[in-house]
Amino acid sequence: MSEAQESQALEGIAELSFLPMQVADLDEVLAIESVSHLHPWTRGNFSDSLAAGHWAYCIRPQVDQAIKGSYLDPTVLWAYCILFPAVDELHLLNITVSPKLRKFGLGSRIMASIESVAAQQNIPRIILEVRPSNAAAIRLYQKLGYEQIGIRKNYYPASPENDGREDAVVMAKSIKLAP
Repeated sequence: MSEAQESQALEGIAELSFLPMQVADLDEVLAIESVSHLHPWTRGNFSDSLAAGHWAYCIRPQVDQAIKGSYLDPTVLWAYCILFPAVDELHLLNITVSPKLRKFGLGSRIMASIESVAAQQNIPRIILEVRPSNAAAIRLYQKLGYEQIGIRKNYYPASPENDGREDAVVMAKSIKLAP
């Protein structure tokens, strides 16, 4: 399958499979995490989230839409997310799409699924933190209706050449719940 055919097929995938993240998934998760973030989560961070009972999912193409040997192979990890359910809000701790699969609308679709889960669980709000320097993520969240509700000072480690820290933009979205 050519790259153009794969791109077209990716955009046509109707359903994504959200599978509970397992310890056995961590090598794949860390391979994406390490090339996606300035300060990636460690194996320990992910293991701690799993042990704490956070909602952790690996996102792959659905098996019935699979094409072996391509990005549409259901064994290929597309993305993952870690969610922390609290009493009245769902905290998005980590969402990462494989760099090779960005720009296909997967982030928007994953966020829509997360919002559906929040609604089904009667959780009225989703909150998240994002680096101010991550303009693409901020644009996506704004497009999806998330609003800035605050700043967490010195939240993130800064780049290796900068000894300081980077603030976090705190964003939130209210979720419509069934009456």
